[in-house]
Order: sequence, then C-alpha cells, then structure tokens
Amino acid sequence: MGKVYGYIRVSTKEQNEGRQLIAMSEAKVPPENIFTDKQSGKDFNRPSYRRLLRKLRRDDLLCIKSIDRLGRNYEEIQQQWRIITKEKGVDIFVIDMPLLDTRRGKDLVGTFLSDIVLQVLSFVAENERTNIRQRQAEGIAAAKARGVRFGRPPSPLPENFDACLDAWQSGRLTCTAAAKECGMPLSTFRYRAKGYKKAAE
Repeated sequence: MGKVYGYIRVSTKEQNEGRQLIAMSEAKVPPENIFTDKQSGKDFNRPSYRRLLRKLRRDDLLCIKSIDRLGRNYEEIQQQWRIITKEKGVDIFVIDMPLLDTRRGKDLVGTFLSDIVLQVLSFVAENERTNIRQRQAEGIAAAKARGVRFGRPPSPLPENFDACLDAWQSGRLTCTAAAKECGMPLSTFRYRAKGYKKAAE
C-alpha cells in the first residue's frame, strides 16, 4: 500500500479551502501530504499540483473533493486522469462521487464504468463553467443597461473646475491652460469636461 495524498484548489487567494480540508481529514489524508493551489483551474500550470505529480508513486492514492478541483477543461481533466492512473499507476478517489474510486472494480467492467462516469462529470464541469461565464456576461450587460457603472468611482472635481471649464469654452483660456489651472492632466480635463457636459444636459 502506497501513501495517501490530497489535492485542494480554490480559484482565488480570497476563497477559503475549509470545506476541502475537512473532506481531506475525513478521508484520512495526512496533513503533510495535502497540496493546495489558490488559482484558476483553467490550466495545469500550478506549482503545488506540479510538486504533487513529482511526489506520486505507483500504488499511491490521490484524494480530491470533486472532479473540478483538477480543472474545468474537459480534455485536460481527461488527460490528467490518464497521466495519474495509467502512466503513474496511482489510484484516485473523488470524495463527492464515490463511483470515481479507482481502487474498486479494477476489472474490465469496473474500469469501463469509471471511465463513463469520469467523462460525464468532466463534461458537466466544463459546461457549468461555460454557463457561469455566460450568466456573468448577461448580468454585466443588464447592469450596464440599468446605468450601473463598473470600476473605481471618478475622483472629485477641483473647486475651480466650473470656472476653468467656462474660461476654456468662452475662449479666455486654452484647454492646456485650463487643465493646468485645475491641476489635471490635459487628457483627464478633456474627458471630465465631456462627461460634465453630458451630465449637465
């Protein structure tokens, strides 16, 4: 019997890996054998994951909470699964899907069933990622249509902005001079003047 390892991934540094750590503890994975990455699953260029691959030896066991912890791209999940199970001879246990436990049913039927379940789950994971991106895009478009602005709010205008804008528009000051009086870069002064005019209308 080889060693037991666990792999945890969260998409951002702000996300908490607590639930995955609890799952690893329940699966009896030694804390020193748990590898964690805090970045997107869109590819496999992840430092802890690569260290884990170098550690894995034949007859070891790798535990992951769900299939999308490996990644969310259908083809890459399939590829990594083959590398781990076929090339390295390591078993995989997907905690949230007990059917995906390569320690069981190593006969032809068991392997066949595992492959089918893996393909279905990989497809579902990638499809859900696509749906999330689409929902985000639709939500942003709807928010913009309601007038919601994204990004940092603009800094407050200087007190003399009105006077400088009026002096520029009436020809008493050049645009460069008006921007300088306001203590603003020329491009910023032009941009804010344009927005100010629209707001006034």
